[in-house]
Amino acid sequence: MLEEFEKWINDHSQVYGSEAEKSKRFNIFKANYEYIQEKNKEPGLTYTLGLNEFADLTNEEYMARYTGALPPTDADLTIPAEPFKFENLSSCWAFSAVAAIEGAVRLRKGILLSLSEQELVDCVTTCYKCKGGWPTSAFQWVINNGGIATEAYYPYSATDGYCNGNLASYRAASITGYVNVPQYNEMSLMYAVAMQPVSVLLEATSTSFQFYNGGIYSGPCGNTLNHAVTIIGYGVASNGMKYWIIKNSWGSTWGVGGYMYIQKEVYNLPAGLCGLAMSPSYPIASPYASA
Repeated sequence: MLEEFEKWINDHSQVYGSEAEKSKRFNIFKANYEYIQEKNKEPGLTYTLGLNEFADLTNEEYMARYTGALPPTDADLTIPAEPFKFENLSSCWAFSAVAAIEGAVRLRKGILLSLSEQELVDCVTTCYKCKGGWPTSAFQWVINNGGIATEAYYPYSATDGYCNGNLASYRAASITGYVNVPQYNEMSLMYAVAMQPVSVLLEATSTSFQFYNGGIYSGPCGNTLNHAVTIIGYGVASNGMKYWIIKNSWGSTWGVGGYMYIQKEVYNLPAGLCGLAMSPSYPIASPYASA
């Protein structure tokens, strides 16, 4: 087991401040490793788990650092080819919104842009920076600001920064509005995804979600919404199981190159698996969006 841990440390360039910290992380790694091995032995499991960058974190630490979508308030009722970015803090709402905008601009204008999540983290005052927020609040800010800058112009720093007005005045792409997809309706969600990427909130609490490594995820999960992702497609497996294709914000080493296949149209779950049909929305790209 120690050999596996040392290999993981080397593969992920992990450094610990003391031997005590390393020992603590080894024990957590060991528990996660054993969970993964046991889970993968379950008969009939439709997905697999694997070690990733979260392997030395407890489930509580993972939740605190890497989820951060807030449940909707009363007022917030084709796969993009952009390379994966790693959020590193609870700014998933910004990554989900940006992925949806990038996809909309790509489909509307035929140009591939890498847009700035940090601009949203710094400037969207109705969200809580790296502590959580809503994709719809991000869409509304981009509308009010007249656009959003590129990642290169306003780079991601994984910190709670101050809104840089000079950088925010550079507008590489714009949107004219956003649409709230009807809730609890996966058919409406499917029609929306057929047109463009859609931001959704879901529950990402379980250890199985944390270490998802492939296949069609079928739970466990509830519908306590705490993470934002982007649905970019859907399909049907050879065994007839329907699935959504989700783009996450945890880098390309999580899941299937950064993506997750999650079960679609689960019987007697109108909210969708993990609550993904409870709060979907998508931006409307401006016909004048330009690089």
